[in-house]
Amino acid sequence: MENENIDNDLNFDNRIPLEALKNAVDEIKAELKKVIVGQDQFVELLIVALLADGHVIIEGVPGIAKTVTAKLFAKVLKTDFSRIQFTPDLMPSDVLGTSILNMKNSEFEFKKGPIFSNIVLIDEINRAPAKTQAALFETMEERQATIDGTTYKFEAPFMVLATQNPIEQEGTYALPEAQLDRFIFKIKVDYPSLEDEVQIIASHHERKGEAPQTLINTVLDTKSLADYKTKTQAIIVEPKIIQYIAEIVSKTRNHPHLYLGGSPRASISILNTAKAFAAINGRDFVIPEDVKRALNPVLNHRLILTPEREMEGMTTENVIEMIVQSVEVPR
Repeated sequence: MENENIDNDLNFDNRIPLEALKNAVDEIKAELKKVIVGQDQFVELLIVALLADGHVIIEGVPGIAKTVTAKLFAKVLKTDFSRIQFTPDLMPSDVLGTSILNMKNSEFEFKKGPIFSNIVLIDEINRAPAKTQAALFETMEERQATIDGTTYKFEAPFMVLATQNPIEQEGTYALPEAQLDRFIFKIKVDYPSLEDEVQIIASHHERKGEAPQTLINTVLDTKSLADYKTKTQAIIVEPKIIQYIAEIVSKTRNHPHLYLGGSPRASISILNTAKAFAAINGRDFVIPEDVKRALNPVLNHRLILTPEREMEGMTTENVIEMIVQSVEVPR
């Protein structure tokens, strides 16, 4: 509510045309609301991550529409989509692809794996072993894959949406910190409220078995998306905002409650996220509230609490709030 008031009170002439971008974002939200109930923040963060050119981990218990939301999100974009179910016996070649001998010309041909797509949904990412996890490092950071000495570039856009279950840990592998750091957000999805659950049940009943994908229309093509990303990158950021981001992340590295703080990649992710928040609100400059909104999703999977604080039930969100309170907000 505070953010809305701030946006409404500001009168300015945009130097960067953002009306089309804002309208497209509103259309995406409206389309997804046809099926996805009570997950407005989840949907907004997916859109922000897309504009910020980042990958997302979606964490929540089974049955709360993590996978459905990811699939419908891909549907509103006119892009290719693939889904990979991670399992303990999954091999890197199952993700990246493999070279196969062509009997006609006696030469090896590379058959691309499911990672070669635009929006890639990885279900239960923490179920695959370290070797398969490592295969994602280059693809997520460099937007390319090197197989048998040959580098294959991915077509833009390329976004990984990975789901994981925080409760059931049997048969899972902890994601390496280096891999977690490559995700711009970790979105924690909770159970719906009672009112939302009533609407979910009623909506499912009214569809009478109709697949939710059939209700969703495509809103955005790759050309428009590339244009909106360029505009988002051009959002104006004053030096005092950059200083504000740097001070917050720096404090995570020497905070007594934290064993591991944020990296420079985290600082850049906060910057890109803040610019995307400004853009979807129709503003061509970043304000401190954009930075604050970016902190939890960007930092909650990058910070590690000390064992003592973890045993006390403290969360990374608690520490982030403490740090925000201790850093002076730029005027």
